[in-house]
Amino acid sequence: MATQRRRRFVYGQTAWMLATVVCLSLLGALSLELFFVLSLIGFLVVVELTAPFAVTPRWRARLRWVILAGLVVFAYVVVRRVLAILPQGVV
Repeated sequence: MATQRRRRFVYGQTAWMLATVVCLSLLGALSLELFFVLSLIGFLVVVELTAPFAVTPRWRARLRWVILAGLVVFAYVVVRRVLAILPQGVV
């Protein structure tokens, strides 16, 4: 049963990332930063949609570290974008 849930999680994340690449390519907006942000959003959605109600398996508890790392990289991307938008004399 646990293997089936893990497989469903991996398939969901893979489908989300593949759809993200296809959509961004069709829109002509494919960039590494945008792909990462949309993949992180998809990851968080898939984590919530596949969460069990009663018991949290050990492999799902380890996802917290992946989420934390993703949020740190997301914060870095946001800070970089904000600094690129601000005028030179502000910072």
